[in-house]
Amino acid sequence: MNKSELVIDKQLKFLFAFVGISGAFSVLFSAWLAHAGSALLFDEQRRLVIAVAMQFIHTLALFIVLVWLKLTLENSTVDKVLIKSIYALLISAYCFFLGILFFSGALYFKTFHLLPFFGKLAPFGGSTLALGWLMLAVSAQLRK
Repeated sequence: MNKSELVIDKQLKFLFAFVGISGAFSVLFSAWLAHAGSALLFDEQRRLVIAVAMQFIHTLALFIVLVWLKLTLENSTVDKVLIKSIYALLISAYCFFLGILFFSGALYFKTFHLLPFFGKLAPFGGSTLALGWLMLAVSAQLRK
């Protein structure tokens, strides 16, 4: 395993760990929201439902991108064109990672008034999630 493969492998391990934690949090927070969350104001409940839904969807998207990336690395002869596709997939994965943190995280923080200014990061998070989907399309176009 060369140096760049080792770096990508460490990144994949980190991102797979994030997927596990994010997925578990989504399930647990959804359960909390269904029960104890009923005491929140309607707007707060709505905001949290959106945050959890976006977190669930993009955690699954991130998982799929990581599996696709891992299978590509394991089963392909790497050439210049494939390297560009691999990097586009890696960028997509990090966009989903950052988008989950900034979009859903901002809505969580805003709702619980922990750090209200974090709510201003939600548009950045949403844009980052959209960029993740676009980079997925770029990666597909770069394949032979």
